[in-house]
Amino acid sequence: MAADAITIQDYQAFRSFLEDASGIVLGDNKQYLVTSRLTRIMEEHELDTFSTLMKRIQRDSTLRRRIMDAMTTNETSWFRDVYPFDILKEKLLPELAPSRPRQIRIWSAASSTGQEAYSLSMMTQEYLARNPGSLSSDCVQIFGTDISPSVLACARAASYEGVAVSRGLSPERRSRFFKQKGESWEIVDEIKKRVSFRELNLMKSYAALGKFDIIYCRNVLIYFSTELKRDILSRVAKALKPEGYLVLGGSESITNYSSEFDLVRWRNGVIYQLKP
Repeated sequence: MAADAITIQDYQAFRSFLEDASGIVLGDNKQYLVTSRLTRIMEEHELDTFSTLMKRIQRDSTLRRRIMDAMTTNETSWFRDVYPFDILKEKLLPELAPSRPRQIRIWSAASSTGQEAYSLSMMTQEYLARNPGSLSSDCVQIFGTDISPSVLACARAASYEGVAVSRGLSPERRSRFFKQKGESWEIVDEIKKRVSFRELNLMKSYAALGKFDIIYCRNVLIYFSTELKRDILSRVAKALKPEGYLVLGGSESITNYSSEFDLVRWRNGVIYQLKP
């Protein structure tokens, strides 16, 4: 399937399908991106034209799921951008610990194959080692969610190999938090046990998740329309406990989208705190 084989009408129809299903807004002239993500799926299903694919989507739920996986799966890494993990260990957990909470709940939204959620668990473990007795070992619970069942299956397996285990992970942390099995590296139980995953579309209700002390929603809002950004931030605010924290990606901001948070500066970055 060549990019020029996608008619303007079919491309517009696909843009509408993707936005309705996932909230992701494709820009103009992104036919090449669609081609690169969907060519293999079309070959597997023996679909010769994009027009045929669009017709098949309407009645084939398995194909729709495959396409959603292909269009929403993004690369990730361990301790991506560093700052969001340092602030957990050096500011947020120390701030929450004196109240001796029974449970600290952290949500990793759009968690992909699990690197962010497990990195948060590793940082928690490092905080506990540095501050013995400040929190119980099972106090922190981390929930990872994603729209893609295939990446969630990888996250739950907690087993990585090749580039997936090396990007952003120091040899020291790999040695401490993983055990090698053949060509794969599996996350050790003390890190894995505080993390769980579930499928969630950010356009749907968050009520079943409960309330969180900290929400990581990084590098997600950039894919959504202005209207949907406002809606998601409003529902994220409702999912936070009083004065809970929101961590966005380095290039993301709530400016013009929400007035429910105060900006909190720490070192060379910012996070957001729900207003009292």
